[in-house]
Amino acid sequence: MKKYKNLIAQIIFVIACVVFWQVYATQRNIMGFPTLDTIFKSLISSFSDPQRPILVYLGHSLVSIIKGLGIGIVLAILFSGLSAVSEIFDSIYNLIVSVFDLLPGVALLPILMITIGANDTSILILVIHSVVWPMSRNIIDGFKTTPRIYVESGKNIGLSTVGLVLGVYIPASFANMLSGIKVGWARAWRGLISAEMIFGAAQSAGIGVFINNARTIWIDYASVYAAIFLIIIVGIIVEYGLFRTIEKHTVRKWGMVR
Repeated sequence: MKKYKNLIAQIIFVIACVVFWQVYATQRNIMGFPTLDTIFKSLISSFSDPQRPILVYLGHSLVSIIKGLGIGIVLAILFSGLSAVSEIFDSIYNLIVSVFDLLPGVALLPILMITIGANDTSILILVIHSVVWPMSRNIIDGFKTTPRIYVESGKNIGLSTVGLVLGVYIPASFANMLSGIKVGWARAWRGLISAEMIFGAAQSAGIGVFINNARTIWIDYASVYAAIFLIIIVGIIVEYGLFRTIEKHTVRKWGMVR
């Protein structure tokens, strides 16, 4: 019952926001603040527009984020696993995480543009940077809270160092890993789009470039909002469709979270 009450509350909130937007945009009639029906028409037309197909731009961004997430997750698990079995590596890697986790990805863009260029490689590095450090922090925290009895039991049955990481530490801290992936995804998605907008019409061709072009070249503000709404929709699908589903069938089912 509580679940449905929360859903109803969310629906009412969204409807209220839609009504307010439409009324305000209609009354004010500002060029940079179009009505929702104008934005919706622009979004629909951009699906089939051969000159600026928004789904092609979005697909380019999704490919970049998937690559970066994949590499970032592998590196975070690898380095965090080494931290769990080596005190020296743990002290060094904790210092590295503390330093780079506080460094905004956008702050690296000037260096990346100078050394690598305004291209997809720079954006990929930015995505990896956005994923590795917060996920590593979460995983390491999860490893440190793993009950000693689990670790000792693994050693007693003859698990190797790799076996301890894969068979004890990772399963015991899966909730922390999932939380780290969610934080990394959110940071990477924001950083990716920001980088594409800064690069503009450079070699990258993601949804951020679409927004930049719509604002500066096409002077089509409805398309700017349409792209932003599409970004939000992707975020909601990933959050509720992917992460919530994984959480439901893993950590919630196992009783690791409420």
